[in-house]
Amino acid sequence: MTAATTGPLAGIDVLELPGPYAEYTGKLFADLGARVTLVEPPAGAAARGRPPFLDDRAGPERSLWFGYFNAGKRSVVLDLDDPDGVTRFRELVAEADVLLDGTGHPRLMADRELGPAQLRSLNPRLVHTVVTPFGTDGPYADWEATDLVLMALGGLLSLGGYADGQPTRAYGDQACLAAAQFAAIGTMLAVLEAEETGAGQLVDVSAQESVVMAHENAVPYYDLEGVVRTRNGGTPRQAAVGVYPCSDGHVYLLAKGLGVFWPQLVGWLEEEGVEGASGLREDKWQDDTFAAGEEGKAEFQAVFERFSMQQTKEELYRQAKAHRLPLCPVYTPADLVANPQLAARGYFVDVHHEATGRTLRMPGLPYQLSATPGRTQSGAPRLGEHGGGSLAEPVEATTAGAPR
Repeated sequence: MTAATTGPLAGIDVLELPGPYAEYTGKLFADLGARVTLVEPPAGAAARGRPPFLDDRAGPERSLWFGYFNAGKRSVVLDLDDPDGVTRFRELVAEADVLLDGTGHPRLMADRELGPAQLRSLNPRLVHTVVTPFGTDGPYADWEATDLVLMALGGLLSLGGYADGQPTRAYGDQACLAAAQFAAIGTMLAVLEAEETGAGQLVDVSAQESVVMAHENAVPYYDLEGVVRTRNGGTPRQAAVGVYPCSDGHVYLLAKGLGVFWPQLVGWLEEEGVEGASGLREDKWQDDTFAAGEEGKAEFQAVFERFSMQQTKEELYRQAKAHRLPLCPVYTPADLVANPQLAARGYFVDVHHEATGRTLRMPGLPYQLSATPGRTQSGAPRLGEHGGGSLAEPVEATTAGAPR
């Protein structure tokens, strides 16, 4: 079965050195129609061994992590520590438009004499994107890191977790994913430039810098409120600003922080006959110092939970909208799968995984193009499925879910 790629990036050939820093970059390109070829070592990409596994059975073709991030890609096996493998890799580079290096090992390719300057001498139009923990220069340039280290050295770890506990990392390699998204943007800009001028360039992405970008509202916080941001975890930042429990989970409420909502919130609770609601009209609630203090937060929480614990998060969401109040459910993964908005937009797609003969449901593209829609072209490749072929050969794959 031969499936030609379609989409706005069809015709662009991307080589990807697999690793945690650019696997999502490669997926974004593949979903838009680029021909993305993984250059895997003989043992396969490390992500093939990353759980969870289909049916909880480990194997190089059964990692759900690998299955999602590498859907729509090809796979060739080359030993880059062997002269023959290096020769074949150089031949592939000469054909490629883009090389993504997401290994996270800053000097690995340079030590093999496959650094940016050497590779661009083979292909002057090559866009060479290198995603590393700290960038290719500076005092940390040769350092390796994990997602946890990058969240810490990017400053974001300090905001994760509870105020009275240790910093906590958000699940899912957020530092690596942030770097991968910036890498996709930088790479696409360089591709456009190469098409105009015929000259490629190095796209140097620092995962640390990508994490630092998440602090973009820290300065306005201090400028407008005189507050240095700290972690507050599950505790409200002030009365009516934070996460509150309900009968089937939690909701996030943002009312006191924007004073116009306070009378509406109190009125809603009074309509529902909530004990203590009328006390929220006392003058002390107009004092932000009281509302942000422990006494104020505890008093409001006691009143609000008398109501919220009798309601589901969807009931609270619906009623809050009717009262024009900023409240939203805190969704779990199960809620997302069942969400009618995501269903209406066809966000989740069914992809046939040829190695196991199973159909996997996974997130689709996080955006829609009206004229040139993208799609997940196929399931993840088997190890070495396209080994030895030219980049010009089509992907042997089965079709995926319908275009959005």
